[in-house]
Amino acid sequence: MPSPAEVLGWAERLSAAGPLDDAARIDQLAALETLKCAAEAAQAEVTADFDRSQRAAAAARGVPVERQARGIAEQVALARRESPHRGRRHVGLARILRTELPCAREAFRAGLVTEWQVTVLARETACLSAEHRMLVDEAIAGDPEHMSRMSTRELVGEVLDISCRLDPAAVAGHRRKAEADRHTSLRPAPDVMTWLGALLPVKDGVAVHKALLDEAARCKAQGDPRSRGAIMADTLVQRVLAPHVATVDGPAPIPLMINVVVPDTVLLGKGEGGGRVEGYGPVPGDLLREWIAEHAEAGVADWVRRLYRTPATGELVAMDQKGDRFEGKLAEYLRLRDQICRTAGCGAPVRHLDHAKDRAKGGATSAHNGQGLCEQCNHAKQADGWSATPVASAVHTIEIITPTGHRYRSVAPTNGPPLWMELYPQAGRVA
Repeated sequence: MPSPAEVLGWAERLSAAGPLDDAARIDQLAALETLKCAAEAAQAEVTADFDRSQRAAAAARGVPVERQARGIAEQVALARRESPHRGRRHVGLARILRTELPCAREAFRAGLVTEWQVTVLARETACLSAEHRMLVDEAIAGDPEHMSRMSTRELVGEVLDISCRLDPAAVAGHRRKAEADRHTSLRPAPDVMTWLGALLPVKDGVAVHKALLDEAARCKAQGDPRSRGAIMADTLVQRVLAPHVATVDGPAPIPLMINVVVPDTVLLGKGEGGGRVEGYGPVPGDLLREWIAEHAEAGVADWVRRLYRTPATGELVAMDQKGDRFEGKLAEYLRLRDQICRTAGCGAPVRHLDHAKDRAKGGATSAHNGQGLCEQCNHAKQADGWSATPVASAVHTIEIITPTGHRYRSVAPTNGPPLWMELYPQAGRVA
């Protein structure tokens, strides 16, 4: 395995590539794809070695088996500049490649298949015994050239076909477990749009989509000028929000609250910039003003209240507590300031309000020493060798030191509160 300095030297050489004709450019693209796959395979090998070493060290310290893996995936994620969720996926894949997918491992190390392809193979065979998993591995990854040409849908289909023949009961059990994990998700999309997703059992997903298709067909038959996709999206919103929207007979039966963080100057149209919508992220100021203006009849003054500000400077005050827990206005402020988990690259919703410097070590229950973390990152921070400390900075900053001595800095979003608004959107009246 080459040293880190040698690998960085390769990166420098790649950035200094000379001129090529178009045929050579295509050859170069293919060669770089092979190199990229082989590099990802090398990362998997290093990850497996790191995982084994860290677990062994934890066992030597007497750490219980169920806690020996704590913090490993998070260190991998920080090194790879990715989220802890992806870090856990990388560690899991690295371990499985070593023990149960030898053909996929060799094809991956040769740069013949991608990281995503071996991830799909590992994911779709997770329900099988080690023996059956290796049979699927040999049947598919034993011919890496064929595997490299397969689309994700083709790969999933072939794995499912072989798995059903090997162990149909395991496949059925895995499906029932997956159905228990049904959920929805929200993530930003370009142009201040959102991707609203739902992981559903196939019968439910197909039925929901069919209902939306039927409504789009009905509207188009009546001359609706909107596209079918727009009709389906609007129908979904209208039917989900119906219990929250005022009707001709009275107010909405279920109030809907959305938190928005925005500076005074942007809210009043006296300055440029934007704000943040809780659960989504940054939005331009003109959209926030438009949103508020559309619902002014509901009483904007009732939606806005200030958080602890001095009249002269607008600085937040009274942000300390004497107790051990972040509660009340301080807890509210931390969630609005940090917005998402403070671990670099994580992006998960804030679930825990954490003392950066542990309370047991003298850390204060204050805005300076507080941070919002997701549940997994807070647990990882409790592993041996981890520490976090707030550092002096114009923007709230936490320095994280991992067990290997690497340092990372987490910086809070720069457009934190002064204003907090509760918006009750009225998406129109339901007849």
